[in-house]
Amino acid sequence: MFFFFFSLNFKNLSSSHGLKQVLLLDLELLQSICFRDIIAAAVLSGNRNFEGRVHPLTRANYLASPPLVVAYALAGTVDIDFEKEPIGTGKSGKSIYFKDIWPSNDEIAQGVQSSVLPDMFKSTYEAITKGNLMWNQLSVPASTLYSWDPNSTYIHEPPYFKNMTVEPPGPHGVKDAYCLLNFGDSITTDHISPAGSIQKDSPAAKFLLERGVDKKDFNSYGSRRGNDEVMARGTFANIRIVSKLLKGEVGPKTIHVPTGEKLYVYDAAMRYKAAGQDTIVLAGAEYGSGSSRDWAAKGQMLLGVKAVITKSFERIHRSNLVGMGIIPLCFKPGEDADSLGLTGHERYSIDLPNKISEIRPGQDVTVTTVTGKSFTCTVRFDTEVELAYFDHGGILPFVIRNLNKE
Repeated sequence: MFFFFFSLNFKNLSSSHGLKQVLLLDLELLQSICFRDIIAAAVLSGNRNFEGRVHPLTRANYLASPPLVVAYALAGTVDIDFEKEPIGTGKSGKSIYFKDIWPSNDEIAQGVQSSVLPDMFKSTYEAITKGNLMWNQLSVPASTLYSWDPNSTYIHEPPYFKNMTVEPPGPHGVKDAYCLLNFGDSITTDHISPAGSIQKDSPAAKFLLERGVDKKDFNSYGSRRGNDEVMARGTFANIRIVSKLLKGEVGPKTIHVPTGEKLYVYDAAMRYKAAGQDTIVLAGAEYGSGSSRDWAAKGQMLLGVKAVITKSFERIHRSNLVGMGIIPLCFKPGEDADSLGLTGHERYSIDLPNKISEIRPGQDVTVTTVTGKSFTCTVRFDTEVELAYFDHGGILPFVIRNLNKE
């Protein structure tokens, strides 16, 4: 649980009225304000401050302790210097400053001592293995294997082991792949696989509506992470992503290069897959920064992405891409898609040996385009273990094949 508030700079209002305006702000008003290029801000005490974390249209999100969230809510704005400016005005007309309401260490200790009691933990943990009435009344099949419900929109059997062979398929290069997306710097895992609300006109929304799910029951991507059909449609569905293929237009769409059509990213990816065409992603620095969200890698694999070429990766996301059989490549220092004259409208080939023993961690590989461009990248398989994962098509088939040998 975390606390949050929106700020739309109600600084000219009294503190109580400003707080009321902030807390009663409805989402339609927020939308109308945001689309007029006024940036809505949020202050939250959670552990993530992705753009749109509190609401898809809050672009500025700041992390703070719960008491600070309350202080900002009382002020009604994030544009305040707590040391010099009053938070509001008291009943007597006196200006109230941050220092006047911030508790002392002794007051905090007294609050903890009187409120956080041993019995709270004892009563919970005494019954932790007993469950509760609703949990205990759930019907459990006798089978040792999970019984997949084909009609469930929350849990669906994923295709990770579909058509899996006994022997590993070996490494693969990329031949004449299209660019699915061309990004700049700092694409986060929340841009790649958002955990928030499912937009009403998105591919995921269409999927749910077709299965009889009402809009009010869409829930969030985070709550439906057990369904690969929803999560694949949610990959690159963040409404704040910006692809250079759309010349800076904001939103979860891209250009289907062969036809020039503007499509939702999922729809474009499925069209490429249906035609048997591989795809890659171009990006700038810090690709995959933020939360180490596994769906950010799994989703790209399900969309048919075979390689990601960036200036740099966030450490865990690079590892997760390898785990899903996706080739991570880095431009050479001082180079990027723009400096090399790459627009994303080209077709790309990545020359990799067809024997895993001929690939070394961190070796250079050549990337060519059908337009005649050629450049060198560093392949970011950083360890021999990661090469083994790639040889098997990812960490999941690697684990299954090794279990099968035992």
